[in-house]
Amino acid sequence: MAEITAAVAASHAPGLTGWFSKASEEDQRTVRRAYDGIREVLVAARPDVVLVVGNDHVANARLHDYPDFTFGLAERHRGPDEWFKPWLRVPDYDLPGAPDVAGRLLEALGDTGRRLRGARDNLRFDDNLSVPATLTGLADLGVAVVPVLQNCTVPPIPDQDDCYAFGRALADAIRDDLPAGLRVALLGSGGLSHEPGGPRYLEIDEKFDRWWLDLLVEGDHDRVLAEATLARMEEAGSGGTAELLSWVVVMGAIGPRPCESLGYVAFDQWRCGVGAVCWDLGDAPATATTGTV
Repeated sequence: MAEITAAVAASHAPGLTGWFSKASEEDQRTVRRAYDGIREVLVAARPDVVLVVGNDHVANARLHDYPDFTFGLAERHRGPDEWFKPWLRVPDYDLPGAPDVAGRLLEALGDTGRRLRGARDNLRFDDNLSVPATLTGLADLGVAVVPVLQNCTVPPIPDQDDCYAFGRALADAIRDDLPAGLRVALLGSGGLSHEPGGPRYLEIDEKFDRWWLDLLVEGDHDRVLAEATLARMEEAGSGGTAELLSWVVVMGAIGPRPCESLGYVAFDQWRCGVGAVCWDLGDAPATATTGTV
């Protein structure tokens, strides 16, 4: 029986690497503390593999054949993709993969009714993996990584209930289908409020962001699923805020429990609300009443 030993989530806005210095020193310190906090959680959890759940920015599939979730099966995960380098401005990275783990999870989840796909070649990574890998120093930790890229853009999009249920199924697969003693960390990558390329491109819905973070800190997942709907995310920023569904996958995997907010920044030049959280996995979660598989 494998074990989930850490659960964290954070924004991956390209401004955090591409034009980080535009923000005030205070805002920069807040982001550094948040990502340092995530790194500390990962180091303390001693994972054998980190599952990074993040959205695909229409870079790895055609619109007419778009999977709900794509599992990276490559031996190595290299990035960032060449096209995204000018605006991400991060060093190249080369992360060890875990194709056996990814393959077992993909097989175990094959009968859940989701449109799943495995990618044996290197995926095209933009800020979804590049920003958390850079700011947490994943490459320095020497831990294997399994990217799980999800559809948050192309209809039909799996909504909050679908993603929570997928997270529960993912937790079952980790527990029942991975090798005994394997230690797994979960990192949700994406959000908060932003509208890439839309009329509100330079607007951040700070009210929504703080409401969302407060909901997560409270730990009532039934309320999150009832109120933080896909439609509500779209109201806060169309085509971008729904990246928070990656956080919902992590929440489904660990069950209802409160979390700690590691910080929040609303700086318009980053074009995205920026925040991070970590969940305390020390106690058993409350019984979930929603998000059935």
